Amino acid sequence: MLTHAQVWSAIDRLAARAGLSASGLARRAGLDPTTFNKSKRITAAGRARWPSTESISKALAATGTSIEAFVGLIQGAGTPARGVPLLGFAEAGAGGYFDDGGFPAGTGWDEIAFPGVDDTHAYALEVSGQSMEPAYRDGDVILVSPAAPIRRGDRVVVKTRDGEVMAKELKRSTAKSIELKSLNAQHPDRTIATEDVLWVARILWASQ
Repeated sequence: MLTHAQVWSAIDRLAARAGLSASGLARRAGLDPTTFNKSKRITAAGRARWPSTESISKALAATGTSIEAFVGLIQGAGTPARGVPLLGFAEAGAGGYFDDGGFPAGTGWDEIAFPGVDDTHAYALEVSGQSMEPAYRDGDVILVSPAAPIRRGDRVVVKTRDGEVMAKELKRSTAKSIELKSLNAQHPDRTIATEDVLWVARILWASQ
């Protein structure tokens, strides 16, 4: 018997395979961004709300997924996925979402299913806007690890003490400052005093 939970779980797996959040999958499919959100899966009266065949069809087309592969996701086939905290990039500058070490903290996080993620400290940020193109585009999801070692040339997320959050490439790090290369040629490179940096976390993976 096909259950409500199986179908929605398959949609979450479909999004994860494409490196997207549920809202990112909906946007890519040309749907309202809230179409696949968890809040839309139960009606105000407490009844189960099923996704429409049209919305599923558009999501499959947008990700290049066959109906056979989607049935496999319904049956639980494929790589097991683990829930990873998800936050919009624009929200990351606000207080209360990270501790002093850059680890996820507090409430307000969503969750995204990522297959094959072993880092228990990893979290995901959903890109908004065009400031990080062509490396990362609006709706892309980047997987970040605050515990991973960082070397020159790595792509990183940096948060300053005044709340600015940015994704850059690490050019050089010294006791006094860090030098960052912009991912977008239209934006300047940055040099930030070490005392002004709250934390730096390495980008492990990104949807493309």
